[in-house]
Amino acid sequence: MPPSELAALIKEKKNVPLVFSVGPGATIPGSRSIGMVRDEENITKFKKQLDNLPKDTRIVVYCGCCPYEHCPNVRPAIQALKDLKFTNYMLLDLPHNIKIDWIDKGYPSE
Repeated sequence: MPPSELAALIKEKKNVPLVFSVGPGATIPGSRSIGMVRDEENITKFKKQLDNLPKDTRIVVYCGCCPYEHCPNVRPAIQALKDLKFTNYMLLDLPHNIKIDWIDKGYPSE
């Protein structure tokens, strides 16, 4: 999902997906902070947050600690969603990091 799209949904307060921060901290308003899911305790925490959700829940995950091609957190999160048979999830497109691709663009931040 492009950052501009998520930012617009947050500003409009319409059809905002369930947003999970799977990295070192939550920056996006309303996002659920899981912590770095490369750590076993946090991936377990993430899976528990998903337990009672319908499989078609619209979900966005993001980390933003580094370029996501090197990120140790987004892949385990996406894999967990696949393993748990979720069908409507997206990765927030932060090719550089949360500062460059979200904060510096003036998108809503906590």
